[in-house]
Amino acid sequence: MHDPHGPHDPYVRVRGAREHNLKGVDVDIPRDVLAVFAGVSGSGKSSLAFGTIYAEAQRRYFESVAPYARRLIHQVGAPKVGEITGLPPAVSLQQRRSAPTSRSSVGTVTNLSNSLRMLFSRAGTYPPGAGRLDSDAFSPNTAAGACPECHGLGRVHRTSEELLVPDPSLSIREGAIAAWPGAWQGKNLRDVLDALGYDVDRPWRELPAGEREWILFTDEQPVVTVHPVRDADRIQRPYQGTYMSARRYVMKTFSDSKSPTLRTKAERFLTSTPCPACGGSRLRPEALAVTFGGRTIAELAALPLVELAAALDATSETARVLTDDLISRIAPVLELGLGYLSLDRSTPTLSAGELQRLRLATQLRSGLFGVVYVLDEPSAGLHPADTEALLVVLERLKAAGNSVFVVEHHLDVVRGADWLVEVGPGAGEHGGRVLHSGPVAGLAAVEESATARYLFDRSPGPAREVREPSGWLKTGPVTRHNLRGVAAEFPLGAFTAVTGVSGSGKSTLIGELTQDTPGVGRLVSVDQKPIGRTPRSNLATYTGLFDVVRKVFAATDGARARGFGVGRFSFNVAGGRCETCQGEGFVSVELLFLPSTYAPCPDCGGARYNPETLEVAYRGRNIAQVLDLTVESAAEFFSDTPAVARSLGTLLDVGLGYLRLGQPATELSGGEAQRIKLASELQRGRRGHTLYLLDEPTTGLHPADVDVLMSRLHGLVDAGHTVIVVEHDMSVVAGADWVVDLGPGGGDAGGRIVAAGPPADVARSAESRTAPYLARVLSGSR
Repeated sequence: MHDPHGPHDPYVRVRGAREHNLKGVDVDIPRDVLAVFAGVSGSGKSSLAFGTIYAEAQRRYFESVAPYARRLIHQVGAPKVGEITGLPPAVSLQQRRSAPTSRSSVGTVTNLSNSLRMLFSRAGTYPPGAGRLDSDAFSPNTAAGACPECHGLGRVHRTSEELLVPDPSLSIREGAIAAWPGAWQGKNLRDVLDALGYDVDRPWRELPAGEREWILFTDEQPVVTVHPVRDADRIQRPYQGTYMSARRYVMKTFSDSKSPTLRTKAERFLTSTPCPACGGSRLRPEALAVTFGGRTIAELAALPLVELAAALDATSETARVLTDDLISRIAPVLELGLGYLSLDRSTPTLSAGELQRLRLATQLRSGLFGVVYVLDEPSAGLHPADTEALLVVLERLKAAGNSVFVVEHHLDVVRGADWLVEVGPGAGEHGGRVLHSGPVAGLAAVEESATARYLFDRSPGPAREVREPSGWLKTGPVTRHNLRGVAAEFPLGAFTAVTGVSGSGKSTLIGELTQDTPGVGRLVSVDQKPIGRTPRSNLATYTGLFDVVRKVFAATDGARARGFGVGRFSFNVAGGRCETCQGEGFVSVELLFLPSTYAPCPDCGGARYNPETLEVAYRGRNIAQVLDLTVESAAEFFSDTPAVARSLGTLLDVGLGYLRLGQPATELSGGEAQRIKLASELQRGRRGHTLYLLDEPTTGLHPADVDVLMSRLHGLVDAGHTVIVVEHDMSVVAGADWVVDLGPGGGDAGGRIVAAGPPADVARSAESRTAPYLARVLSGSR
């Protein structure tokens, strides 16, 4: 018997975990295994794996770090847990929700760019007489390496007279210069031109070419006294007005404006072209003059990784140590099926699944052992073929002497586990208990488990009549990214699944369906981007539900007696909110030489409102307590308030009953954000035919929650609408009316339609990578 407090205890032992909805959980998980944490969405599995085990490992590590260094690292805080023993150091690989910048690329995420730059710095062929360059000089993200013309972005934004003045028959007074701002600012520019002596009432095309050039493109900013035309009802005094050309205004707005609306408007008057100085390579001429194996660093970075590895392998022996190191770093990326990516591929164009696998590949190369890897749904966004490669990689991490703890819904990953921890049985307050901790087979005996039914039931799903289309949507030929002249057809009044391995071109293809596509009618596109970037945005504010709730509170006798209006119950404006924390609910505590910590607001205790506002109650609850309700509890609480009940009903329909009304947007996963957007659309009155486009709507969903969501989506089709989903879940694909399968591979090996038709037909395709997995589900032999 091992001493549970001894140094060689083979188990991680958790006692009294109370993070989020966990109900004093005690659980023992063996080390050096692949352990999967399963359960319905919101059951508490992430709270146990990330919020408790990883958070405690990180806290212990930080205790050994110098206080000054701690300030530089983001910390998740101490978890609510009695005790954890046998816990090794931990590495977390979560699905990051932040939007990467265009300067971030495959090379920077994997650190492969650093190795390639070092190779060119040390072993590159320099022009005669040229001095050796530092590795920084080969980076477009440093002052030493960035092309001075485009600042290392590779593209320049230009404008033209045709863009700035779309209708030359108009005069300046009539709005010929469409790029100018509206309201007073536009009138001011027109009045300044008038004062400078230009004819603002003559059609644009009749103005002399020199005048048109100056008005649109000058960099001068003359100041002139403007005598505005007097309105009858107010006196307008002369003022000093400054002129700004149309190009200067557009460029300034595009580069400096914080308003997405203004930036989008400015972008309409710009064309983006490869930088003429660097040809889009983003580097200075000095760096592009250096070659290795006859190629510049930009040429090598543009090669698919599988070709880059081959090119490096074929070079001379002079730099064998450096090239071998680079090839060995590329190997795990190829193993995870990402050989079609190039180092210069920008991160915003990657899917969540591709990003997660790139980070995983970097960890494979790190050579760590004796640590716990905690992974957040690594199969998200992965085709079943890619999931098999993922399982091989997870086994390799384990074989290197590590423990691999995975939060996962994918049944193939669950089946491949050595140890299974099932949390549940339900979501939110109906979950938070460990139902099973042991080998996977043992879950079959757990009656409460929602996972067991899907894991061990091998019978085929109920046969469903394939719907007859009411017409066809046609798009293409599309030539974009890796699609080359692809034309596709989608049935109207049906449920279509677009499938294919990661990088095959699925999202690119459905992105071509727009409001202007013949037959669309109304288009609703639901993606996984966050619903807000600050904690002030939450489930209730995004869906519009909070507006109704505030009206309910403002109508109470308590609010009327105090003279409180609807605005009093908003935490975003002064009046009802707590001014100490400005309605945030927490305050940042700055400590000298220590990291800033967040603590509940000392005045409102996290409630966000001032005491006077919290005195107003509706059915015994104040506004802060209502925001703390889960969607499921709120549905009971507001059951007789139709406007609130309708919103909450659609949130329940898409499987989000476990979320709290006031849950900050920053805490939501991509899949949750997508389902909130879908619920917001569903609660609106639908007029006429609507096309719903969804990008992997089942991401992060337990199979039981997938069933709930699918019944809602099929309900939309039964009501006469059209639903098209990009999907990897074969149970969803098997229930579709039509399947469009892209591939056969990713990148250059994909980009064409391999098979299209009803699921049973696609399952018989010899060329499709999807077919064997779809056939397995249709026959029930999964």
